[in-house]
Amino acid sequence: MTKRPPRRSRAARAALAVLLTAAAMAGSALAAPAPAGAAIPAAGPAAPGGGHERTRAAMDAAVKAGVPGVIALARGPHGTWHGTAGVADLQTKRPRLPGEHFRAGSIVKPFVSTVLLQLEAEHRLTLDDTVEKWLPGLVRGHGNDGRRITLRQLLNHTSGLYDYTGDPEVLRNLTTTAFLQHRYDSWTPEQIVRTATAHAPDFPPGTRYSYSPTGYVLAALVMEKATGRSYEEEVERRIITPLGLHSTSLPRHERTLPAPAGRGYSRFSDDPDRRMQDVTDLDPSLIRGTGDLITSPADLDRFLTALLRGRLLPPAQQRELKTTVPDGEEPGVEYGLGLFHFTLCGTELWGHTGFFIGTQSVAYVTADTRRSLVYHFNTDTLGDTSAAGDVIKAEFCPAAK
Repeated sequence: MTKRPPRRSRAARAALAVLLTAAAMAGSALAAPAPAGAAIPAAGPAAPGGGHERTRAAMDAAVKAGVPGVIALARGPHGTWHGTAGVADLQTKRPRLPGEHFRAGSIVKPFVSTVLLQLEAEHRLTLDDTVEKWLPGLVRGHGNDGRRITLRQLLNHTSGLYDYTGDPEVLRNLTTTAFLQHRYDSWTPEQIVRTATAHAPDFPPGTRYSYSPTGYVLAALVMEKATGRSYEEEVERRIITPLGLHSTSLPRHERTLPAPAGRGYSRFSDDPDRRMQDVTDLDPSLIRGTGDLITSPADLDRFLTALLRGRLLPPAQQRELKTTVPDGEEPGVEYGLGLFHFTLCGTELWGHTGFFIGTQSVAYVTADTRRSLVYHFNTDTLGDTSAAGDVIKAEFCPAAK
């Protein structure tokens, strides 16, 4: 696994440094190179009959570059296309299946923000409430003060809270062979918050943007305080069940993936042989509320499309959802309340990415909701390459001439 940049979450690294850098580059005269071993065909993404030849080629290129397997769903004027490349399991060599379950990582964030916005619409909270109001005394110490942080700032990553996945112990247990001894460790949300607040905040609340999963761990706790039900129950009854997301779940402490599912793979920084290790099974409590979603491509497309069509929120909350702050590092990239927003090759996109050990996911819908792309790599080992960005560019950008 490549060395992790200091104070940057691995989810943010994938979301920003890989996908969104590719998006910014695609808008210029430069084009990021495809992974070695495969060129993208000249046919455009909207070929007669709805072909996705360039997208398929980018997926094949990712496999040649080292991703064990890829699944994708693309929806557009010609219907829905399902694509696969590579294998779901390096041992059995079983091909990937279009409807497989996978860990979607940070793509859970728009689920969390949607529920908080629904609660605001019901006058059960406001996004201008402080964290202290709902979780008194929890965010304190080392310069952290929940009295100065609002719920809105949790959701749009302007809280300044330290990203707990950057804590040296947490990072070691995710990036080295220590994971094999700690993969089933159980965490409480309060432990996670204490880990984060043992570090000084990155900046005063509301002064800038910096991606921090810590905010969404707190948001899930606020949801529970406001409703009297667990975060998992609330997301299920408000989003998963009404939309019929039959392949989507929040696993609590469930260590395995429901069938059908492939395996997830990673490499450890202290392994001299850099072997692919099966890291599928783990206790997801470390990423509760910020990365614990299990889902499928079709379910993610259905959820994001419904969200962006206004089916889940009243107009006032829909405007709040799409009120963005600049990323500050990637030109043209903005973040709303649980959604990234940028324009790629003239196409306005809303969605999110997910990155965790053994998994990398991308899910975006166009602003008019007429097109979408969801895809999944069953490894995190290409997180610092162009592989993920090449797939979305192949789908939404015309071929270079």
